[in-house]
Amino acid sequence: MAVAVDQPVSDFQVQATSGQAVSLSELKGKQVVIYFYPKDSTPGCTTQGQNFRDQHEQFQAANTLVFGVSRDSLKSHENFKAKQSFPFELISDKDEALCQLFDVIKLKKLYGKEYLGVDRSTFLIDKDGVLRHEWRGVKVPGHVEAVLEKAQALAVK
Repeated sequence: MAVAVDQPVSDFQVQATSGQAVSLSELKGKQVVIYFYPKDSTPGCTTQGQNFRDQHEQFQAANTLVFGVSRDSLKSHENFKAKQSFPFELISDKDEALCQLFDVIKLKKLYGKEYLGVDRSTFLIDKDGVLRHEWRGVKVPGHVEAVLEKAQALAVK
């Protein structure tokens, strides 16, 4: 079943960069931002990642961990993370388990051809594992600032 705002998010365990296994249950006590993006090293995805990188200290101050997710391999993620100096981990979701949990696989069109792709989306989970905010069909400009604002407000509660 897909996630819903104000409902607990099902626990998951996934592989991330830096050899980390990430599970939601182990992150209790911290807020978590999970942002889904289509592909490593593409212009929009690079800009979005850089924006999260540039606001990383503010997210940390709000007791919030950031994770980027795409269907790219861990090797691709490691290269992307190193090249862009991302201070957060990237999660490889090749089997689309997280994509399905968060319902981010959508029918897209490019040059008249239809295909299933990742809809750029971001989710803010509170320290108790409850989904508090979601952004779907994200446009990159101004997005990270909006997420940070919600994370900071939630951290104060």
